[in-house]
Amino acid sequence: MQFNQATDYAFRVVLHLAGLPLGTIVNGQALAQAEHIPHRFLQKIMRSLLQADIIRSYRGVEGGFSLNRPAEELSLYDVATAMEGPIEINRCLQPDQSCTRRYKEQCPVHAELYRIQKRLIADLQGVTFRDLAAKAAQPEEKAADSYTGYGLPENRQEGFM
Repeated sequence: MQFNQATDYAFRVVLHLAGLPLGTIVNGQALAQAEHIPHRFLQKIMRSLLQADIIRSYRGVEGGFSLNRPAEELSLYDVATAMEGPIEINRCLQPDQSCTRRYKEQCPVHAELYRIQKRLIADLQGVTFRDLAAKAAQPEEKAADSYTGYGLPENRQEGFM
């Protein structure tokens, strides 16, 4: 499973806003520049985040965007599902789909994928943007240390991502 580029950008946008006091309004152009996101693409992302009630928009000369909820109430899961819909790692786990073996209850692959999907969702729900903003605010050396073991290049030979 891989999140698409829009979701990656959405994570960055929400993280940027989470690093500011709640209610701080950031101009769309400034946000696009700060996060290196093409402005037109940012507009599409912001529409999805608005529809999910993650951000709020303000019109006018002083307009822009802010978080609609405190950062501790927003998780990676919230943003991922706002951008991509429900997290389902295999089609047999979708409510309206059937297992290719026709017997979900007896399929060991289905059972394991279901367990993995539940764990993935729980992990995504457990990471709040308050936590991420706190890590982003750390000095660079400390922030890098906190990510050790999470798929960084120096760990790939050890079986990580």
